[in-house]
Amino acid sequence: MPRFYVDTPLTGAGELALPPSAARHVQVLRLQPGDALTLFDGSGPEWQAEVTAMGRSEVRVKLLAAGQPQRELRRQVTLAVVMPANDRMDFVVEKATELGAAVLQPLMSERSVLRLTGDRADKKRAHWQGVAIAAAEQCGRTVPLQVAPVQTLAAWLAALPPAAPDEWRGLLSPRAAEPLAPLVQPRAVFLSGPEGGLSEAEEDAARARGFAAVSLGPRVLRADTAPLAVLSWIALT
Repeated sequence: MPRFYVDTPLTGAGELALPPSAARHVQVLRLQPGDALTLFDGSGPEWQAEVTAMGRSEVRVKLLAAGQPQRELRRQVTLAVVMPANDRMDFVVEKATELGAAVLQPLMSERSVLRLTGDRADKKRAHWQGVAIAAAEQCGRTVPLQVAPVQTLAAWLAALPPAAPDEWRGLLSPRAAEPLAPLVQPRAVFLSGPEGGLSEAEEDAARARGFAAVSLGPRVLRADTAPLAVLSWIALT
């Protein structure tokens, strides 16, 4: 059954006009009155619905019943990722959504290739949020990954509050000897650097904010592979 995200609250059974983006998707699929679909607004519930009218610019649906599917990870995971170059960040956002991350924090570090500021950063963030929504529609999540504003690593670390007792903070480091261990905390924040890793000074700054340096083994993983490997591990622990 087709699934669509709508950017307006779904508050109760009844008929409504779909927002333009969802309406376009329904039109592209050539759904007709009487066809079933699933809608979600990002707040958790998932609504079964039925197309009631197809117009040139408006699509109307009837909400039938809401469910509360449990498809989120047992832990709330934030991935803080120094952005890889080219279009590989799209891949990271898409797969992080599928694997269950709650928040993705795009960062710039000393060795960053991709640097974004101002309007360019805002446009990229909006694009990545769209990638996350499309991935949520496909994979069945009802709460899409939230893409945070682009920041420098230094600014992000400086603004972090002290780690809470129920939160684990991990830092992927080629200098680390300790492997990842099964988690017991309900929340996790993981910091992953660019190709070549973070500088020693950046790692020291992360440790000062409660991050424990960990290793994923003897192989060198790309900047777009490492955070997804960690997320997969967290999802299984």
